[in-house]
Amino acid sequence: MNDPTASIEKQQSAAALRRHLKAAKNLRQQAKVDPAAARARLYLREWQADRLVRSHRQLLGSPRFGPAASFFISDLYGPKDFSCRDEEVERILPLLIKMLPASALRTIALAVELDALTEELDSAMVTELCRAGQIEHIDEAAYAAAYRAVACRAERQRQIVLIRETGQALDRLTKKPLLSSLLKMMRHPAQLAGLGDLHQFLDRGFNAFRGMGSSSDFLDAIEDREQQVLSRLFDGVDDPFRI
Repeated sequence: MNDPTASIEKQQSAAALRRHLKAAKNLRQQAKVDPAAARARLYLREWQADRLVRSHRQLLGSPRFGPAASFFISDLYGPKDFSCRDEEVERILPLLIKMLPASALRTIALAVELDALTEELDSAMVTELCRAGQIEHIDEAAYAAAYRAVACRAERQRQIVLIRETGQALDRLTKKPLLSSLLKMMRHPAQLAGLGDLHQFLDRGFNAFRGMGSSSDFLDAIEDREQQVLSRLFDGVDDPFRI
């Protein structure tokens, strides 16, 4: 028998997915129209990924938390272009609604919302860094100045909330006893169907969190450090990333 609550959750996640997929797609297309703009976006994202590695070096070096930290930086908040994954989601969304549990669909929706918001904030940062003539030579001072000029504090707070919520959603997926077998079984068919990026995203996230046990300590550490960085950037503190 169908669960009415799960059905409602699926429809809500699907609606959110469609909205955020469209927003992310539009922003990426704007950035790719001009090769210089595409390079500028990559400069920023590479710098931010390096900053995350520096800020979360302890987590990355932890036997328990390292895989999850690497997943966050590579698949949620790094320089990777998620166009292929999002195109796959958009192409087979009706099938995903039918096949995936509500928790898995919500995980994808949260990840895409985080991606869309990051694209929006990065676009504003690129504009400000280009205006200041710093995009090819980003350092901490230039980044901090652009960050404060763009402002968007509420959106930055939302970004941190989404990072935690996506992690919590992945943690809940690891409690689904049949999902591990399903992901293994679907690996080859997904590749043949052109759904490799989507499958890899779910598979990497599932495996990164499954081996960690409770994710609370990990997510607390991520949230605490990023909240401190946000506050120090907006307060104009010297060396905002050295906490």
